Amino acid sequence: MSFPALRKGIVARRALQRCLATHAPVVEKDCISITPPYGKLLGKLERVRKVLNHRPLTLAEKILYSHLIDPEKSLAGGGKIRGEAHLQLNPQRVAMQDASAHLQFMSAGLPRCAVPTSIHCDHLIQAADGAASDLERSIISNQEVFDFLESAARKYGIEFWRPGSGIIHQIVLENYAAPGMLIRLICPTDSHTPNAGGLGLLAIGVGGADAVDAMTGTPWELKAPQVVGIHLTGELDGWTTPKDIILYLTGKLTVRGGTGRILEYFGPGVHTQSCTGLATVANMGAEVGATTSTFPYTANMRAYLHATGRGSVARAADEAAARGYLSADKGCEYDEVIEINLSKLEPMINGPFTPDLATPLSKFGSFVRERGWKDEDMVGLSGFWTRVAEIAEQAKTVGLKTQVPFLCTPGSEQIRATMKRDGVTTSLEDVGAIVLANACGPCIGQWKREDAKGKENGVNFKSRNDGNRHTMNFLASPTIVTAMAFSGKLSFNPTTDSITLPNGESLKFSSPRGQDLPSDVLIKKDSQRLEVLEPFRSHFGPHNPRGLELPALKVLMRVRGKCTTDHISAAGPWLKYKGHLTNISENTCAVNDEGGDTNVAFDYDHDATETVSDTIPTIAKRLRSRKQPWALIADENYGEGSAREHAALQPRFYGCAMIVARSFARIHETNLKKQGVLPLWFADTADYSRVGSGDTIETMGVATLLGGDPNAAIKLRVLKRSGEVIEIPVKHTMSADQLNWFRTGSALNYIRSQM
Repeated sequence: MSFPALRKGIVARRALQRCLATHAPVVEKDCISITPPYGKLLGKLERVRKVLNHRPLTLAEKILYSHLIDPEKSLAGGGKIRGEAHLQLNPQRVAMQDASAHLQFMSAGLPRCAVPTSIHCDHLIQAADGAASDLERSIISNQEVFDFLESAARKYGIEFWRPGSGIIHQIVLENYAAPGMLIRLICPTDSHTPNAGGLGLLAIGVGGADAVDAMTGTPWELKAPQVVGIHLTGELDGWTTPKDIILYLTGKLTVRGGTGRILEYFGPGVHTQSCTGLATVANMGAEVGATTSTFPYTANMRAYLHATGRGSVARAADEAAARGYLSADKGCEYDEVIEINLSKLEPMINGPFTPDLATPLSKFGSFVRERGWKDEDMVGLSGFWTRVAEIAEQAKTVGLKTQVPFLCTPGSEQIRATMKRDGVTTSLEDVGAIVLANACGPCIGQWKREDAKGKENGVNFKSRNDGNRHTMNFLASPTIVTAMAFSGKLSFNPTTDSITLPNGESLKFSSPRGQDLPSDVLIKKDSQRLEVLEPFRSHFGPHNPRGLELPALKVLMRVRGKCTTDHISAAGPWLKYKGHLTNISENTCAVNDEGGDTNVAFDYDHDATETVSDTIPTIAKRLRSRKQPWALIADENYGEGSAREHAALQPRFYGCAMIVARSFARIHETNLKKQGVLPLWFADTADYSRVGSGDTIETMGVATLLGGDPNAAIKLRVLKRSGEVIEIPVKHTMSADQLNWFRTGSALNYIRSQM
C-alpha cells in the first residue's frame, strides 16, 4: 500500500482492507536476526565473572554485563558496580515510534542502521467511533508523517509497521523479543518499552537521541542500575490476574521507588504466569520509575515463542538456559527483596490521578464513598483478552449489555485476527463493546471524547486520557474493568456482588479462566500430521538395576559406511510428518553392514509369530515393546549432512540409549546429546567390526563420569551372541551441561527440572 495514494476515503477503505490479516496456522519464521548470539554472550559473561571474582550474579546483571563492549574497562576493579559504574553497552535492536528518532538519525549521514531497527505507527491513531473509521481518518490526517516514515524506512533499511498493525510493545513481544536479549536494547523511545521483558530480556525505554546512538553503532552509556528482587510464591486464583501483581507492587514502591533500579522477579510464582501476563507486569513497571523488569526463562515463554512462529529462538534459548544464562545464580544478592504471596493477593484498583494509590477491591467501595465521589463508572477501557470475552458471554446469556461505553483495543493485528477467528470480537460487540484500532488510542490521550467535557467522571495524571482535567482514571485488571462496565458502578465487586436484571433475577459473574495462547496450538486427537511430543524417560531410576550405568543394551544393527541424516530420517514426502514423530519415524533407510541390505535389521529374540529380519523401524519397535533399550554401532562421520533434528529424535523415540561410532558429524552428535542419547567414539576404530546385531552391551565407567570425573575411563563389556565376552575402550565428548541432559533424559527434561 502506498500512502501517497490515500487521497480519498474510498481508497483509504480499500487500503485498510488489504492491511487486515486473516488468521492462519503458525508458520515458523526466519529468526536469524532476532536470535541472540548466545555463544558470544556466554563468552562475554565468562570475562565478566573473572573481573568480578566469580561472585554469583542476578539475571539482570548477566544480561546487562554480557552486552558490555569492554567488560574489563566498564567493571574495572570488580568493586561496587550497581548504582556506581557507568556501563558502555551494545544493544541488539532498536524499535521506535513515529519521527523523532528517525529525523535525528538522518542527520548522522549514514546509509544504513548499524543494528536491526523497526519503526511503528501506533501513536497517531485517534480513537472515536471504532477501528475502521478511526484508522481511515487517522491515515488521511497523518498522511504526511506516514509517507515520510515509510520512505525513510525504505531508504535506511528499517522495518516499517504500518498504521493499524499494532502497538509497538505488542509487536516487539510477538516478533522481535528473545530471552536474554538487551533491546534498547529495545529502544522504542517510550517508557513502557519494558513490556518485552515478559520474554525474559532487558528492554529499556530511552529518548530519540539515545536511540540514535544504537542506530549509528555508538556505545550506549547507562549507569549500572541496582537490582530489586521480587520473590513470587503461591498461585493466582479467582479474579486475581498478573495485572494485580504490579498494581500491588506500585502501591508498595510508589512512583519513585523503582528509579535507577531493575525489577527482577524470581521464585515459583513466576513459572505459573503466562508470558503475556509477565509482559503486563513488566509494562507497568514504568509506573514506579524502574529502568526495566525481567524474569527467568520459563516453560510458558518457550510455549509463547513456538506459538508465535519462533521455535528456533526457543530451541536456542533452551540451550542457553541449560548453560545457566537465563536465570540468576544461586546465592546472588539483591539490593532489596520484596515478598509477594500470590495466593493471598486480591484484585487491586489504583488511582485516581496517580498510579501508586493502590486499594484492594474489597475496600474500594468504601473508598469511593469516603471520598464523596459519584458511584458511576463512566467509561471502561480494556485490552482484548479471552477472560474479558468470557465475562461478556456470561452477560450475553442473560441479555445484559454494558451500562457504560466499553472500548476494547487489540494489541496487534495478529491478536485482532485471532480474536475474530475465535469469536471473541463477536462476543464483545454483542454486549455493546466498541472495538478500536490496533493502536495506543485512549491510553496516550488519542481519544476524541465528547460525552464528558467539564464533568467529573471515572490515567495516571489529570487530562491524560481525554484532555479533561476532571477525569478520574483508575487502573485495574481487564476482568474487573469489564465487570464494572456491566454494573455501571465504581463500587461493584464481582467477587461478592450481583447485578439485578430487568426481569428481577440476578447475575453473579463466575471468575473467568481464559487461555494463555491461541487455540491453534491444540492438536486434533486423530491428526496424522501433528502429535504431542511426550518427554523422554531418563535412562536412570528404579527401572534400571545398574544405577548410574546404562541398563544392558541390545545392539540393533551395525551401520555400514556413509550414514547421513537423510539415511536416518529421509526427507521428501516424509517432511509432511515433521510434527508427528510416530509417523515420520518409519522413514529410516540406513545400510546394515551385516548383509549389506538397506532398511533391514535382525531380531534374534523374536517369537514364533515374528520373522528374524524386518525393517529397521519394525525391529526397533519390537525392542521398545519389550522395554529393551538398544544401541547402534556406526561407521565414520555418522550423521553428516543436513542438521536434521529428527535424525536424533527418531532413534531416541524407539528406545536408543547409546550410539558407538568410529566418528560423528559435529551437529548430529550434539543433537543426539540433547535427546539423551550417549554418543561414544571407538578408541580403536578397528573395534567397529567386533560388535554386531543381537549382542548385549553393558557400560563400565559411565557412573564415574556422572559422578563428576570428566576423565573417567569408559569401557564397553560386550556379550556376543556366541557367548564370548569382550571389553572395548571408548571415548566421550560430554561436557558438564551435556551430562546433565543425559542424566535427566534430554536437554528439555533438564531445563524443566530447573524451573
